[in-house]
Amino acid sequence: MKDNRQQLYTDSYFDKGHWGLKIWQTLIAVLSWLTIIIPIVVTGMSFFAAVTGHGFAFWRYREGIEEVKFIGVLILFLATVALIYSVTMTIIQVRKRERLVEQWPTYNPLNQRVRSQTVEDFMTERFGPAESREHARNYRVEPEQNLETDQIQDLFDDKKIKEI
Repeated sequence: MKDNRQQLYTDSYFDKGHWGLKIWQTLIAVLSWLTIIIPIVVTGMSFFAAVTGHGFAFWRYREGIEEVKFIGVLILFLATVALIYSVTMTIIQVRKRERLVEQWPTYNPLNQRVRSQTVEDFMTERFGPAESREHARNYRVEPEQNLETDQIQDLFDDKKIKEI
């Protein structure tokens, strides 16, 4: 099975060797994360020190403090909108499921039994008994045994078996 698999991608980082590539890519990844984390830490520490008076502040600009407060209010507002939308959509989907999916019955149980038997008879006629079909390891379908696209539906129409 391993011999038949096709590898669709390669990554020299995870191959043996290539130490220069591994060091370079790891260094770039660490520096990239630091460019994200350091400004967040600096802003958080400065804002906390400006608001509470405790801690070390890298900056104490009034505009910066007001901007952080504004961004905080904006994020809180967007989180509230997302929460309201999620809860509303959940309620709508639950009501839709109760109204549509959980209706009983969604099909005629008597017709379903007749439909199942009709399909089983058709398959037995075309492909042989169910026992041999279900326990065959390999089965070759002859070209004349292939089913047409709407053949099962046509079979139901011929027998006048309606879905509902």
